[in-house]
Amino acid sequence: MENNAGTKKTIDQVYYLTELLGVKVTAKSKKIGTFSDVVVRDGDIAAEVTHIVATRPLGDASLFIPWTQVKTFDKKEIVVDVDDPNKFAVEPSSDMILVKDYIIDKKILDMEGKEVEVAYDARMVIVTGKLFMSDVDISRYSLMSRMGLKWLLGLSGKKDRATIAWKYVQPLPSQLSSFKGNVKLKILKEKLSEIHPADLADILEELDPEQRVSVFRELETGHASDTLEEIDPGVQRAIVSALPKERIAQLVNEMTPGQAADVLAVLPSSEAKPILELLNKENAAKIQSILEKHEEKILNYATSYFLKFPPDITVHQAHELFRKNASISDVVMYIYVVDKTGKLLGVIDIRELMKANDDALLKDIMVDIVAALTPSSTLREASSMFTRYSFRAIPVVDEANKILGVVPYRDMMNLKHRYLE
Repeated sequence: MENNAGTKKTIDQVYYLTELLGVKVTAKSKKIGTFSDVVVRDGDIAAEVTHIVATRPLGDASLFIPWTQVKTFDKKEIVVDVDDPNKFAVEPSSDMILVKDYIIDKKILDMEGKEVEVAYDARMVIVTGKLFMSDVDISRYSLMSRMGLKWLLGLSGKKDRATIAWKYVQPLPSQLSSFKGNVKLKILKEKLSEIHPADLADILEELDPEQRVSVFRELETGHASDTLEEIDPGVQRAIVSALPKERIAQLVNEMTPGQAADVLAVLPSSEAKPILELLNKENAAKIQSILEKHEEKILNYATSYFLKFPPDITVHQAHELFRKNASISDVVMYIYVVDKTGKLLGVIDIRELMKANDDALLKDIMVDIVAALTPSSTLREASSMFTRYSFRAIPVVDEANKILGVVPYRDMMNLKHRYLE
């Protein structure tokens, strides 16, 4: 897009914010930074982009360059018409809306407050020389594309995107109850009871600590208890620490011993003990027993019988090795790609191996960002990772990323049922 005065503009210029992140920003043929965000002025239908943000290296302040100074805007290069970039190295004002910070990866609600989604991207359009933020993208396609895993879905093209109009993304009115400031969500207090605990947990994780506790205190006991079970352990601890121990005991009484142990495990023993003393002795004893078992090391439950192949063999060769080794392996749903020292390089789902071209190399089709446990990880930490990511097996690696074993999901769940219920 050439942003020159007097040129007729159409709406066929469409961009997605995350696809532009990291694009070089130049002035006078010299790179002055990389594109990192946009500032918008909110509107009823769309938000107009007033500035682009260019990040600079070595800790230099970011540049907030007015859209009127942008001459070329595309995925290869953003050209701006400025003589002295340092004039635009300013601190953002409190009323500036930075879209990447404001909306990307945040939870939002539709206008009726009925459905919670995650905004994985933001759609921008050029109209008469101006850039507008028109929609947020909530599609799985956008998420997988950003992770470099679009091929896993077998998807391509805009038809796979799903968007919500910008007008649905509104700040919370500051006059509601004890809420303070704008929380980047459209949610009314009376709608909280309608939100599924798992979705409400995601919302709470996005709020600042004061707002988070304010929302949580509005929940009735059963809903609060169910929501607390779904919240990330780090956030759990912040919420539980802000509540009276009598209220925590009420919530724990709504849970199974295993669920209660998961919640109390995030607290220091000095804080968990007074809560246990408020429960009946039988229930407290069950929870205490589970808490102790939670701390067992996961490596004791990992198998050494799993499939590990080198990175430079072909898919065809991997098929042959799979047939020879699957019968003696405890984990066959994943192939772990390792170098000669045993260092974990990546992982391949067996279903993806079956779909891949026979001549492709494993290193070219593997996923090289692998979630893993460490030898010091506990059963509780392993259980949390299985629950959060829905993996069917998780590797255990040492400090050098050498694979030591693999924990199968079925073994973990069978073990969990023996001591969590």
